[in-house]
Amino acid sequence: MASGEKMSAPYGSWKSPITADIVSGSEKRLEGFTVDSHGQLMWLETRPAESGRAVLVKEPATPGEAPQDITPIDFNVRTTAQEYGGGSFGVSGNVLVFSNFDDQRLYKQLLGSTDSGPVPITPDYAGPVVRYADGVFDGRFNRYIAVREDHRVVGAKPITEIVSVALNDNTTQEPKTLISGNDFYAFPRMDLKGERLAWIEWSHPNMHWDKAELWVGYISENGDINKRVVVAGGFPSLVESPTEPLWSSKGELFFITDRNTGFWNIYKWSEDKNEVLAIYSLNAEFTRPFWVFGNRCYDIVEQKEESTIVACSYRQHGKSYLGLINHANNSFCSVDIPFTYISNILARGQILYIEGASSVLPTSLAKVILDDHMSKVVDFSIMWSSSSDSDKYISYFSLPELIEFPTDVAGQNAYANFYPPCNPDYKDNQEEKPPLLLESHGGPTDEAHGTLNLSIQYWTSRGWAFVDVNYGGSTGYGRAYRERLLGKWGTVDINDCCSCAKYLVDAGKVDGKRLCITGCSAGGYTALASLAFRDTFRAGASLFGIADLKSLSDQMHKFESHYIINLAGNEIALKERSPINFIDRFSCPIILFQGLEDTVVQPEQARKIYQALKKKGLPVALVEYEGESHGFRKAESIKFTLEQQMVFFARTAGHFAVADNITPIHIDNFD
Repeated sequence: MASGEKMSAPYGSWKSPITADIVSGSEKRLEGFTVDSHGQLMWLETRPAESGRAVLVKEPATPGEAPQDITPIDFNVRTTAQEYGGGSFGVSGNVLVFSNFDDQRLYKQLLGSTDSGPVPITPDYAGPVVRYADGVFDGRFNRYIAVREDHRVVGAKPITEIVSVALNDNTTQEPKTLISGNDFYAFPRMDLKGERLAWIEWSHPNMHWDKAELWVGYISENGDINKRVVVAGGFPSLVESPTEPLWSSKGELFFITDRNTGFWNIYKWSEDKNEVLAIYSLNAEFTRPFWVFGNRCYDIVEQKEESTIVACSYRQHGKSYLGLINHANNSFCSVDIPFTYISNILARGQILYIEGASSVLPTSLAKVILDDHMSKVVDFSIMWSSSSDSDKYISYFSLPELIEFPTDVAGQNAYANFYPPCNPDYKDNQEEKPPLLLESHGGPTDEAHGTLNLSIQYWTSRGWAFVDVNYGGSTGYGRAYRERLLGKWGTVDINDCCSCAKYLVDAGKVDGKRLCITGCSAGGYTALASLAFRDTFRAGASLFGIADLKSLSDQMHKFESHYIINLAGNEIALKERSPINFIDRFSCPIILFQGLEDTVVQPEQARKIYQALKKKGLPVALVEYEGESHGFRKAESIKFTLEQQMVFFARTAGHFAVADNITPIHIDNFD
């Protein structure tokens, strides 16, 4: 073959350098970051090669040197509060406080010290039954204030409170309860003087994004809260979900809420009048739903006598932007950076540390230096990347196309990111259309971001088309779009996914006879339900997906214990929309992947649907992983799941041979 000449081969059979090993090695996650008292960046990363262990890392003091691990090898910085965790550590001066995964106790570690390492500062309860998250330091009383989730009463729902933990010495003491009585708490935030504590709370049957309250408590001389006022959300006539309270160095309280407009915008509290005022209004989302602790979608950039400048991310029409708001004159400017999705922001003077990604950049942590006028970027540099060498494959990247397609409801459209096949070594096959893999995201109150995901590129570089659907109920488009799913889970999401597939078929972009669907968790439910209640797809995969809504609702952990019924609408709907109850309606091959330590979706759900489909005579396979919970963290699990989905779809629906040397697992009723 002449140099530069492209090869011809069936879609799906292309050979690609983006292997499953590369994908699994790129699955590092960023789970928080901060800057220490010396101005050095610290971040928390999970490592698939170490079975998903979470390690705190510090940037090198000298450029060119390797980052330094702070976490000793026998520790794992991870909390399981509310099952999804987040907010696992805090740093003040040379003091680090973190949650350890194995026992869920809080530990104190002196940074730069030559002592023996972390020491526990919360009691040993003979197991990981008390969990801590989202902590902040209180210098006035030398303590750490955090959310505590207490599981010590067997058979009862855990008790959630805000507590304080003494930092005076290395002895363990029973934490002191500061705030209790409601179902959930998050974002305890202390002002710089240690006089006022802000926090968010909410109660069943709501999720945080449905309805929540922002409170401020005044700290007495003995460290207790002796007075409290509700700032937002505590008024029956106003439905809103305030979040992310943040004190400025001047003692101003900022927060985000979705009152009036239905979009999360940034507000400020007027303490003397107990009133709130939007500092800038835009039909855009300035934050995201609270799934994990520690969200920080905005920060105070610079404090001057006459102004307060706020750096913020906002999401509009499927894309994130970096904005700067000057509160003194209510001016706003958008600052151009390479990210099209922004997760978290931390400001230190004119330096911003931003977690984000784009269609060609994987999840990264960037250092952004602004000019003196706080309106332009002087320097943008990547400090951490989930896949530092991904740019070597850039010629193989399929760039997402944001599509808007009609749903089955007249006048209502939904959105998706469509990735066409892309491989510079192959030419498009004029004799066929590519197979399609449709992914339904989890949550379901979540969003497909349209950013670089090597797992997606694994498919597209082999000749698959891929579409990531933001069905009705997804976040990023305001409250009204998010609430399309209330009472209609199992109908709106399914209809939108099927409508998206049909739209792509009608547009001539994909082969209507080779449509496959996959999803994780709630996305796995949508995949299974689409296969049970529609005939759009020819094969499917469920990754720790939900088969039985009633069983899930009955066994669900406290955080989501009312979520399922809110989404479905009632007990009858739980049964009528559960795929496990309609095995007779399945008519195509399915592969299931399940972690055996999953406390969100019990492993029994996957086993039930596997046995039922096997008995029915449909091609089916079940893969169970020891040591995996809700979301696979081990490199070997990530790799195996990806490869086996590829082979399964190729064998059962694609009718082509894959280029990779993969040993397929046994498929019941097929092999």
